[in-house]
Amino acid sequence: MTTLQAPAAVEGRPARPPKRDRRSWTGWGFIGPFVAVFALVFLAPIVYSIYLSLFRDQLIGGTTFVGLDNYTQALKDERFWDSLARVSLFLAIQVPIMLGIALLIALALDSGRLYGKDFFRIAIFLPYAVPAVVATLMWGFMYGTKYGLVGDINSAFDVTLPDPLSSDLVLASIGNIVTWEFIGYNMLIFYSALRVIPNSLYEAAEIDGAGQFRVITAIKLPAIRGALVIATIFSIIGSFQLFNEPAILRPLARNAITTDFTPNFYTYSLSFNGQQHNYSAAVAIIMGLITMVIAYVVQLRGMRKGA
Repeated sequence: MTTLQAPAAVEGRPARPPKRDRRSWTGWGFIGPFVAVFALVFLAPIVYSIYLSLFRDQLIGGTTFVGLDNYTQALKDERFWDSLARVSLFLAIQVPIMLGIALLIALALDSGRLYGKDFFRIAIFLPYAVPAVVATLMWGFMYGTKYGLVGDINSAFDVTLPDPLSSDLVLASIGNIVTWEFIGYNMLIFYSALRVIPNSLYEAAEIDGAGQFRVITAIKLPAIRGALVIATIFSIIGSFQLFNEPAILRPLARNAITTDFTPNFYTYSLSFNGQQHNYSAAVAIIMGLITMVIAYVVQLRGMRKGA
């Protein structure tokens, strides 16, 4: 009985390796442009920032390699930690208020009992379409005690309202601007998640005699937990990146908004006003790591609760 064997190799010649299927490169052809753009506009700046943070421009000797000295200096910088504490306070107060209002609006729109919900949905989302610069200038004008809305109210009613741009109230005033800008954005996230909840759950709750409050706590909120986590992460990142509002309001409140008001504003001032590009890069890297860790912890806890 003979056994068939695959032809191995011709005498004196090695076996040819199998030809690689050209279709295996099809996926790379589709994602190749994205990978190239991603590496160019995202990875390359990060790598370059890390490279800059390892050097220092000195009067004697020029640019020299200093290793992690810039990071050590940043960790001892009281101005950096003060700005981080300020933006952390902003996050702890503003984000829950903004997300809470957005969630209430989304629940009201989804209830089906709100008359003209299409109009309200567009009206509430409209501030998000206003550029941050325009929104800040608009609110800055209304905050003005001399020529703005607050000043007009003081003159019309012969009262003295607190200055929204004073040192004690400027952080709350910025929080009001950010809340006004992003309530509609977060409302749309929550409302979209509510709209995909199966109707069978509502029918079962109606059969069981559950009221509206019970439906919200037992069906709606657990169903949109993922949307809540995503909106929270976006809001945390946005809070740590706070820059436009204090930078634009600073000419109106120089005594209240300093160059180290937020970490991003401090980094900008170091780089463009103080010409400390290397040190500002180190501060930016540290701030990015802090933001990444906090966002990851929030995501991890949210996923665990949803499991």
